[in-house]
Amino acid sequence: MATTDKISDSREVNIQTGDNETYAIRASVITSQSIVIADMLDDSDDSHIPLPNITSNELPKIIEYCNWKYEADKQKISEDARTAWINNFIVMDQQMLFNVILGANYLGIQSLLDITCKAIADMMNGKTPEEIRTTFNIVNDFTPEEEEEIRRENSWCEDI
Repeated sequence: MATTDKISDSREVNIQTGDNETYAIRASVITSQSIVIADMLDDSDDSHIPLPNITSNELPKIIEYCNWKYEADKQKISEDARTAWINNFIVMDQQMLFNVILGANYLGIQSLLDITCKAIADMMNGKTPEEIRTTFNIVNDFTPEEEEEIRRENSWCEDI
């Protein structure tokens, strides 16, 4: 991660979304979580960060996570308390979950990316391909022949 020596705990950063909403967050909080923003702040003294790929729909959720993670790490919160908070945090509709995943990836917030991707994996766990298609509204555009060919080519996966 980029160095954050010059970032004081009280300095605020204004993050502007692609839909022109601005959110303030302590620089120490966001730079401890986001590699991308830490690099941006290291390269500039400007406290205004434009994020055109993130909207005001998901940014508050991302900020909520960053604030919680920063405090949880600082206070050395127990694993049980972390798990409980995360299980509550990831309760959101699929579109929001996907948008948070994209935002976490874009901002380089690995821990948020991990928990949100795990939430998606948990939604798929134990489901048939058809159930997964239904859950995520995925249209099956394979012909029966193509589907059978894929199953044959990947039959080794069934042994795992």
